[in-house]
Amino acid sequence: MVKIRLTRTGRHNDPSYRIVVADSHYARDGRNIATIGIYDPAKGVDGATIDEALALQWLNNGAAPTDTVRAILSAKGIMTKFAAEKGKK
Repeated sequence: MVKIRLTRTGRHNDPSYRIVVADSHYARDGRNIATIGIYDPAKGVDGATIDEALALQWLNNGAAPTDTVRAILSAKGIMTKFAAEKGKK
């Protein structure tokens, strides 16, 4: 199963994360299929940057976001756009 999830980067006690598309069998910081954004908890959800077109493409292809990524996508309005696109079909 393909998931949209966070992979950790950054220094000790100063984490930052990449938002990636990866097979659920891969390790958290292991192989990934695509990188679609970054998230820095120090800047909050508003500081996250996401490639909206890639995120929507992967959601339409069946990738399932984790709870944290779903919250980030919802805050950015991407989940609303995904639901609207899905409703049109």
